[in-house]
Amino acid sequence: MTGLARSLAASALEAAIPLGALDWRGIEREIDAYGCAVAAKLIARETCRELQALYPNDALFRSRIAMAAHGFGRGEYKYFAEPLPDLIVALRRGFYPRLAPIADRWNAAMGGSVRYPSEHEAFRARCRAAGQSRPTPLLLRYGPGDYNCLHQDVYGEHLFPLQVAILLSEPGGDFTGGAFVLTEQRPRMQSRAEVVSLGQGDGVIFAVRERPVQGARGAYRVNLRHGVSRIKSGERFTLGIIFHDAA
Repeated sequence: MTGLARSLAASALEAAIPLGALDWRGIEREIDAYGCAVAAKLIARETCRELQALYPNDALFRSRIAMAAHGFGRGEYKYFAEPLPDLIVALRRGFYPRLAPIADRWNAAMGGSVRYPSEHEAFRARCRAAGQSRPTPLLLRYGPGDYNCLHQDVYGEHLFPLQVAILLSEPGGDFTGGAFVLTEQRPRMQSRAEVVSLGQGDGVIFAVRERPVQGARGAYRVNLRHGVSRIKSGERFTLGIIFHDAA
C-alpha cells in the first residue's frame, strides 16, 4: 500500500464519525419503508478529498471498468485490491453487524432460509468457501454527460441484501446533476422511483436486489435497482461499500 493510502487510513479513522452516533432506529424505519436511508456525514470533507486522490493509483485496485464498454452507462469505476484501505475495512466491519439483523428479518419475511453471521469476517469466509474471494468495494468517477444505468450489484451465490454508497464530491461545487436513484418494481404495478439527495460525505444505505413489503395478505417481495442520473457539469466521485465479495 502506498504512503498516501497509509496516511489516509490513519487520518480517516480519526475523522470519521462513529457509526454508533447514527439514529439507527430512524434508519431502519426508512429502509423498511422506502428501501433506502441516508446516513449523514460519515466521512469528513478532507478524507473525501484523500479518497478521490487515490483514484489514479492503479496499484491500489484490482480492475478498472469503463461503463460504456459493457452497456452499463458512461463513466468508470475501479475495484480495490487486497489489502483494502483501513477506512474501508472499518466501514464494512462497522456497518455489517448493524445491518445483519435487518437482512435476517427481511429474509424471514420473504420466506428465505438464509441467515447472516454477526461479524463481517465470518460472512466473508462464507463467500470465500463458495469461490467468492475478490473484494468488491469500489471508487466510481463520473464526468459531464456520464450516468450509471439502473442495475443490481450481484456477484455470486452469496449476497448481502444491503449496501452503502458514500458521496465524496460536493454537489453544486464539484458537480451538478448526478442524483442517486432507486427504483422499485412491485408485482402488477408500475415502477416507483426514489431520488436521494446527498451532501459530501453522506452515505445512502439501500437494498441490493429485493426487499419485503407488507400487503393486505402479508409480506411480498419487490425488486429494486439503483443508478445515477446524468452528470450535467463537473466531476462526481463515489465510494461503494458492498459486503459480499465476487467470484
